Amino acid sequence: MLRIDDRITIEDWELTEQFTRASGPGGQNVNKVSTAVELRFEAERSPNLPDPVKRRLKRLAGRRWTNDGAVIIFVQDTRHQPRNREIARERLAELIAKATEVPKRRVPTKPTKGSVRRRLEAKKQRGEVKALRKAP
Repeated sequence: MLRIDDRITIEDWELTEQFTRASGPGGQNVNKVSTAVELRFEAERSPNLPDPVKRRLKRLAGRRWTNDGAVIIFVQDTRHQPRNREIARERLAELIAKATEVPKRRVPTKPTKGSVRRRLEAKKQRGEVKALRKAP
């Protein structure tokens, strides 16, 4: 079980792990041991995630979100399979935790009258400078 916060916990049946051979350093060991982990979380079908969190998670996941509604996290950072599993679970937890945060609504602002006046004055002065360059 993966605990995200007080309300959200991910059950083990929602996660599937698949191990493959990792690229990179590892000597003779790299050709024998499957240390890279591909963690798959069926987010779309998860009963533990509310709909707004699922929508934000889809946006945050980007390419890691599949067409069938799963989040795939691939980790091959270390030479040790258990450590790669830990890293993958941590990354998934961080991603879901970030999706639980409700973004602040943007309040549109207007420029002050003084700033509008200063901008128009500057434009007018620039136009006069350019007008003086012309031949009479």
